[in-house]
Amino acid sequence: MGIVAGLDSSAEFTRIVVCDTDTGAVLRQGYAAHPGEPKAVDVDPQTWLLSLGEAATGGLLEGVEAIGVSAQQHGLVPLDAQGGLVRPALVRNDKRAQVAAADLVDALGGRHAWAEAVGSVPAAGQPVAKLRWLARTEPEHARRTALVLQPHDWLVWQLLGRPARRTTDRGAASATGYWSAGTGAYRPDLVELALGHRAALPEVLGPSDAAGTTPEGLLISAGTGETMAAALGLGLGPGDAVVSLGASGSVMAVHHEALTDPGGMITSFADATGMHLPVVSTSNAVRALRGTAEMLGLDSLDELSALALKSTPGSSGLVLLPYLEGERTPNLPHAAGTLSGLRRESMKPEHLARAAFEGMLCALTDALDVLRGRGVEVRRVFLLGAAAALHAVQALAPALLGAQVLVPQPADYAALGAARQAAWALGVARGTLSPAAPPAWQGAATQVLEPGDELAAGQAVRQQYTATREQIHPGAFGG
Repeated sequence: MGIVAGLDSSAEFTRIVVCDTDTGAVLRQGYAAHPGEPKAVDVDPQTWLLSLGEAATGGLLEGVEAIGVSAQQHGLVPLDAQGGLVRPALVRNDKRAQVAAADLVDALGGRHAWAEAVGSVPAAGQPVAKLRWLARTEPEHARRTALVLQPHDWLVWQLLGRPARRTTDRGAASATGYWSAGTGAYRPDLVELALGHRAALPEVLGPSDAAGTTPEGLLISAGTGETMAAALGLGLGPGDAVVSLGASGSVMAVHHEALTDPGGMITSFADATGMHLPVVSTSNAVRALRGTAEMLGLDSLDELSALALKSTPGSSGLVLLPYLEGERTPNLPHAAGTLSGLRRESMKPEHLARAAFEGMLCALTDALDVLRGRGVEVRRVFLLGAAAALHAVQALAPALLGAQVLVPQPADYAALGAARQAAWALGVARGTLSPAAPPAWQGAATQVLEPGDELAAGQAVRQQYTATREQIHPGAFGG
């Protein structure tokens, strides 16, 4: 038995879990908010270290033999030739870079060209778009930028005492917009296209590799991005998909190969185990529920959920296409939401409430079907986000998604994934674990929901939704 730690440095806080290397049992936990403005898009990376130090107080890391680091993915840390910070880190889905992202799409020849090059189309949150913004808006800072790191890369580098070797992992690298999960290689020409000149990039480590050892003898694993760490913490494998319910939504699944999509609907991430995590995102998920609750004068989503369950499958013919902020999947950036099927008998609050849940889940099923259509096997769907606890979501999701649905108990899955990676690297370094597979920790505790007898009704709702979508937006998915 040994002890390892996983730390997750998210956009707003640091969480640390200390775990048993053999079972993954959580022995101790720590938490601290990052100092400074919570929603800032320009951040001094030192605040991440201050937060880490506060979270680790009280002997939290006593006896720990290895640490894994997970961190926010939408981050860029520009450094000069001496390793000094050029300007505060650029973080979050920074809308300032939207024009820069669009410029990059055009500069390479369109969405198809980017999908073929690196498996994703530039978006405002990606480091490649932030580099373009830097070059266009702060040219002097861009000129001084000689090394480009992401938050997790920078934290690992700091923990190791700022060695000459800088590292990352394939999971985090796949989110940059200038590393291809398909080829496993950087595209330095895309960095030059964005920044105006070449810059040094961190070495990409394998899943079970160690980034190094601190002077005190503490092993630091490769680390990874939050999405990949959460997948590792959940214990995802082939046949597993995740549907995340935020204001917007996303669907990802474990797959054996990188997927490219000419239209750019699929973002081709690598995971933290050597597999791949194709992701399809939607612009609208829980925002459709909140908008409907406000329209009906309800104070909470729990009230909307209870009202929706008073209706029946198909919402008495009402169909809501929840494209309130335009839509990414399908690619309808200028679309608006549509409520269809209004008849005198359907004009009741409970039918509108249910149509909101059905519309949200059908839109996410559209995203899941993009992956299924490319040969991705989906046997189980993990449902994440606070809205996953709503009774209407749990009642409708299995039949509409067409799969067994698992709702994990709340836990620090990104930190747990980082700890599992640390245990893996430690075991490989000691010769007790194979580089081929991470340690077999107990999976997430989940509530299991089956489609059961509701599957046929769910398929009918899907058909009603699809027919309405095709009528309003014909050929939106290319068919």
